[in-house]
Amino acid sequence: MTITREQIEDFLYMEAALLDEGRLNEWAQLLTQDATYQIPSTDIPDGDPTNSLFLVADNRFRLDARVKRLQKEYCHVEFPRSRTGRHISNVRIVEQTEDSILVNANFVIYRMRYEKMDTFVGKYEHRFVLENDQLKIKDRKSILALESLRPQSKVSIII
Repeated sequence: MTITREQIEDFLYMEAALLDEGRLNEWAQLLTQDATYQIPSTDIPDGDPTNSLFLVADNRFRLDARVKRLQKEYCHVEFPRSRTGRHISNVRIVEQTEDSILVNANFVIYRMRYEKMDTFVGKYEHRFVLENDQLKIKDRKSILALESLRPQSKVSIII
């Protein structure tokens, strides 16, 4: 499998647009059926979800439930939905094998809600695979570069 950095960047920009526009069902289609989504705690960014506290450690079942919940009116933490603006940069292909591609990228996500703006800064570690000639996310790890979640205090959006 040979994928270029430009193809990865285009994918990440399209993914960011889907999330910013609240098109979560379409976003979920970018994931494999065995995808994982992780956000380690801010004090142990290299932790392992089997023995460390993670802010989010979802398999595909839990991720689908998260997507459904975020779209419901009774999801008070995100209804009405936050406005977000994602900026992706420093996209690097770290490893490419016949089976998968490991990609790192930096992100800044601005979240606007109730006249307040939170800023999430960090880096992504993605493992991509090809399924039916389409690029898919197999694993997504969002490592926050924040010392704590204050003033945000929650990660109610998909980071």
